[in-house]
Order: sequence, then structure tokens, then C-alpha cells
Amino acid sequence: MSDRRLDVRKTYKLLINGAFPRSESGRSYEVASAKGAFLGNVALGSRKDVRDAVVAARAAQTKWWGATAYNRGQVLYRLAEMAESRRDELAEHVTLAEGVSAKSAQVVVSRAIDRVVWYAGWTDKIAQVMGGTNPVAGPFFNFSVPVASGVVAVIVDQNSSLGGFVDAVLAPVCAGNTVVVLASERRPIPAVLLGEMTATSDFPPGVINIITGRTSELAPVLAAHEDVDGLDLTGAPEEANELALLAAGSIKRVLRPDGRDLDASLRRLRAFIETSTVWHTIGQ
Repeated sequence: MSDRRLDVRKTYKLLINGAFPRSESGRSYEVASAKGAFLGNVALGSRKDVRDAVVAARAAQTKWWGATAYNRGQVLYRLAEMAESRRDELAEHVTLAEGVSAKSAQVVVSRAIDRVVWYAGWTDKIAQVMGGTNPVAGPFFNFSVPVASGVVAVIVDQNSSLGGFVDAVLAPVCAGNTVVVLASERRPIPAVLLGEMTATSDFPPGVINIITGRTSELAPVLAAHEDVDGLDLTGAPEEANELALLAAGSIKRVLRPDGRDLDASLRRLRAFIETSTVWHTIGQ
């Protein structure tokens, strides 16, 4: 018997409702490295895949928001643990996708993992920083309570294969939102690998859903979808005006790129949080 064998080539699939389906259209597309070499076939998502992902995100939102903030933090920290254990694999794919050195890729991965931990730490602090007790004239307590917007559609940075994905996705997730993510069209593989880790890091199915494919084809579908509550346009600066107009039909919250460093501030955390006012009588 010959010792020669064929490699088991991987087709990178979607993440919808905790499962990894191929696109319902049966399509895929080739992804190349920064140097032009073939990396793999990636599922080419369709409008139907987007709709399925939104349905999954909506079904998961109540359960995710209903979990304690401490539990959400534990789940995010578990994701950091898993990413740490596979850091070399992630770094290899960052090197291939972005054309950076192995050392620089390790820095990118370290920063991404650190950001996961950072967001894990914010889950039980959002209410303290963004909520408060309000003074009122009368025998009442009045509280401002931050609550999740709901289902958030995220178009991630097209140039950042991993770091941009972490910041854009985990900010709304740590606040209790569920997300439908349109990964970088040219550099999706590191994000898909991290998405695979969410399936075994205690995230309820549907909290994070990842679609790969053509941004020009799928972004308008997300923007116009009436069951999406928020839209992050970080990865579509040139199409931001058009997509924001589509989002206006269902009155979404929209986060638009404006040249400021979103990752260095709390703007991402605040972007998809509503404020609920609660009254309660004193002594009753």
C-alpha cells in the first residue's frame, strides 16, 4: 500500500444558529492570500442565508439578554481561552490573509484575545457605567437601565481579518445583543475560525451568526431587513449613505465610520444600547 495520500481540503462554511451549513445556494468562492496564493473555498452566502441568520439571531436574543451579565462574561472569557489554545493556527491564517510577518501576526492575535477578555470584563459593568439613579420630586425611585437593542447586523472591516471582527462583533454581544456578521470578503478565514470556537464555548445557538460572501450583494439585504434593530457600517464606508437610507425604512440604530478610532473608546459599546426608565415607589 502506498504511503501517499491526498490532503483533506476544507471548505469554510457559514455559522447559522450554532451549525455550519453550506450556502443554501450551493455556491462558494476562492479566497487568496495576500500574495495571491489559493487559501481555500469559502461559502458564498445568499439572501436566504441572511434571512435564516436573522431568524436565528432573533430567536436567541431573549435567552442571551435573559442570562446574567456575569454568565455572559464567563462565556466570552471561555472564547478567549479557546482562542489562546489555537493562537498559532489563528496567527498562521492572519499571516496568510494580511501578508504580515509571523511576529506581527502573533501581535495581532494577542491583541484580539486581549480584546475578548476586555469585553468579557465589561458585561457586568455596563449597567453601572451607562445606567444610574435619577433624582425625582416625590416618594419614588427612578432608574435608568441600559438594555440591548436586539439583533445587530455587523459589516466588519474589510482589511482586518481578525482584530476588526473581534471589536465589531463582541461589543454588541457583550451588551446582550445577538449579531449577524458579514465577514471580510477578501479575508474571511480567521474570522470563520474564531466563529467555529463559539460553537463550543457555551454561546447559545444563534447569538453569533457569520455569513461570508459578496459585501455588495448581502449588505443591502441586512440594511433593509425589518427584523434587524441595529446596523454597524464599519466595513462599508463607501456605501454608508446608501445603506443608512435602506436602514431608515425600519428605524434602525446605525453606527457609521467617521474616521475616529472606535476601538479606543466606549462608542461601540454605547452604539447598540437603549435606555429604559424604571419607576418604583419608596417603601412599597
